[in-house]
Amino acid sequence: MTYTTELTADHKQFLDELFQDGVKYDKPSLRVYESDASNIRGEVLAVVRPTCVEQVSEFMRWADAERIPVHPRGRGTSLSGGCVPTVPGIVVSMLGMDRILDISETDFVATIEPGVNTVAFQQECEKHNLFYPPDPASSKATSVGGNVVTCAGGLRAVKYGVTRDYVLGCDVVVPGGKILSFGGRTQKDVVGLDMTRFMVGSEGSLGILTKLYLKLIPKSEGTASLLVGYESLDAALQSMGKVFAAGILPCAVEFMNETVLDILKQTGGHPWPDSVNSLLLFQVDGSAETVSMNIEQLSNQIDDALWRMMGTTSDEENELWGYRRSVSSASYVLGPDRIGGDMAVPRGQILQAVRRFESLAAQNGKRLIAFGHAGDGNIHANLHYDASDPDDAKRTRKAHHEMDEAVLEFGGSLSGEHGVGCLKNVGLQLGKDEHELMLKVRGLFDPNGILNPNKGY
Repeated sequence: MTYTTELTADHKQFLDELFQDGVKYDKPSLRVYESDASNIRGEVLAVVRPTCVEQVSEFMRWADAERIPVHPRGRGTSLSGGCVPTVPGIVVSMLGMDRILDISETDFVATIEPGVNTVAFQQECEKHNLFYPPDPASSKATSVGGNVVTCAGGLRAVKYGVTRDYVLGCDVVVPGGKILSFGGRTQKDVVGLDMTRFMVGSEGSLGILTKLYLKLIPKSEGTASLLVGYESLDAALQSMGKVFAAGILPCAVEFMNETVLDILKQTGGHPWPDSVNSLLLFQVDGSAETVSMNIEQLSNQIDDALWRMMGTTSDEENELWGYRRSVSSASYVLGPDRIGGDMAVPRGQILQAVRRFESLAAQNGKRLIAFGHAGDGNIHANLHYDASDPDDAKRTRKAHHEMDEAVLEFGGSLSGEHGVGCLKNVGLQLGKDEHELMLKVRGLFDPNGILNPNKGY
C-alpha cells in the first residue's frame, strides 16, 4: 500500500474545520498517543476526537480519499500494541463519544457510545438493577469500545462468557464514510450473516464503532469470594479441578503462580503464611441464600488448601481482589519494561503450559509472572526487562516468541483477550488459506488499507 504520511496545510485546514478544538498537532499532545500500555511506540501526525457520527463519517471519507492511515483508539490500555501507529497516521480518539444513550429495564438492552468507561457503565447498569458481566481486570481504565474490538474476557468469563456474548449490534463507519448498522436490540436475530461478530475482536481493522447495543442480565443479589493458598501451582490447580468435578460453577476463578507470590511478598503486606506459594481466588454469585450455600460448599470442597480467607461483604471481597488486581503493578520489581502475553489453552492444560513457559523463560535468563483466568484457560504470561539493556531486551523478546510457539503445542491460542496488535505473529496459528480469507474480508471493508495497517491479521 502507498500512504500519505505527511500532513499538508490543506489537510490541516480540513481537520481544523471539521473538528474545531478536537484536533491536536503539537508534540506534547501527540507523544501521549504514540504508545499504549505495551510501550511500543509509533509516529502520530495528528490526533482527532470526534463527538458525533457525522464527524466520523466525513473524516473517514476524507482519509480514504487522501490515503492517510487511521488508527482508532480508546483509552490506550492495549498490551499488544493495538493502539500504536505502525505507519505514520492520524489517531482517532473515541473518548469524545462517551454517552450512555439508553438502559432499558424491559428490553434488558443498553445503547451506548464506544468511549464509555467500562466500570462507569457497569455502575450505571446496577442503578437499574441490571448487570453487564464482562469484567477485564483493567476495567477501571478501559472503554467498552476497546473491550469490543479486542473481545475482552475478564474475571467472570468462566460463568458469563466474554464481550462477544453481550454485543447484540453496532453502528460502524467504514473507509469511504458509509455508516453501517449490524444487529440491533433483539436478543435473537438470524437474518443474514452475523456481521456484528465480524466487528467484535476486529481490532479496528474493519471500521470505527460509533454505537453499541449491549445485552444485560438481572443483577445478582450478592457475591462472596474465597482466597486459598497452596504450596505450589500444581497443588492449586489440582484442587481447582475438584471444584468443577463437584459441579460447582463459580463466576470467577483466578490463579497466581510462585513468581507472583514472590513479587507480592516483596511489594507489600500479605495475610498468608510463608508456606503458601500459589493462590486461587474464587467468587460465587446469586441470591443471598445460594451465595451463602455455594461459598460454604466450595470451601468444603477444597479441604486440601494450606490457608484460606473468605470475603462475604463488599469491603472483605475488595480486600481479597485487591491482591489479584495489584499483580500487574507489583510485577515491575522485576524490571521497568514489560512484554505481556495472554495465551489461552484448554482448561486442563494450564499447569503443563505454565511450566513449559517458565522453562522457556528460565532458558533465556528470565522469570515468568503467570496468573490469569483459570476458569477458561487464559494465562497472562508476563516478562519484565530493562529496555536500556540490549541483551536483556533481546533475551526477553526471544522468550516471548518461544512461548507463543509453545502454546500451540497445547492446542491453544496466541491471544485470549488482548488481541494481536503488532506484537503477535498470527502466521504461527492461522493456516495460509484461513489467513488469506481474512485478508480478503478486510479488503472488502477497507480496500485501500488505511485502517490500522500491519496490525491484527
